[in-house]
Amino acid sequence: MSELPQDSESIGRALKRRILEATGMTCSIGIAPNKLLAKLSSELDKPDGLTVLSMAEVPSRIWPLDVRKLQGVGPKAEQKLKALGWTTIGALAAVPPAELRAHFGESYSNYLHAAANGRDERPVVTFREPKSISRETTFQEDLREWQDIARVLAELSKKVAGDLDRKGYLARTVGIKLRFEDFRTVTRDRTLEAPTGAAQEIRRAAFECLSRIELKRRVRLIGVRLGELHKPGDLAAVPLQPDLLGEI
Repeated sequence: MSELPQDSESIGRALKRRILEATGMTCSIGIAPNKLLAKLSSELDKPDGLTVLSMAEVPSRIWPLDVRKLQGVGPKAEQKLKALGWTTIGALAAVPPAELRAHFGESYSNYLHAAANGRDERPVVTFREPKSISRETTFQEDLREWQDIARVLAELSKKVAGDLDRKGYLARTVGIKLRFEDFRTVTRDRTLEAPTGAAQEIRRAAFECLSRIELKRRVRLIGVRLGELHKPGDLAAVPLQPDLLGEI
């Protein structure tokens, strides 16, 4: 954000407008010196809010918040912190690190002290290699007929193959997920001999997975998932199959 020419509030309002135009949904945005404070800020003015927070405002806007609001403080830590009398983020920020270490491990104590004081050195990561790509759908009325289940599975296989192609990956595993009317969920996976992006091969593997599931109950949800993603031509990242060794 600091490298952009516009001021923070203008960027936030433009982003809110673009999200609304693209999705029809409002959102709340927090802009702050680091990821931790930005997350906390996004909760301050819901719904449809925009909060721009500076480090100087941490004592007045962040410290009065309940200690449970701090990222990394779960139910058990909350219970222990409040039993010690540290019920707000500000109260926690004032605790000397040595006193924190007497009750928590060194690593967690260091985190709590830094976070309560608004410090967070984690870099902003704008892209991560995806580990999987999936599509699923939940039905308003549970499906019983095999033909209806097969039709939806074929449609999802086609869609997820299209997602794979647009993102520029090949997949080595194909899996399906079925949730039945009693909310029992089952999954089946198939590992292919080599990564593929072919919709027909993905569909074939999905139906093979389906053949390994007993369809004795109505189906509420169907999903198709592609895993072990690789970029085309990245053979070095793909474990070689014995029957392929002679071809290389």
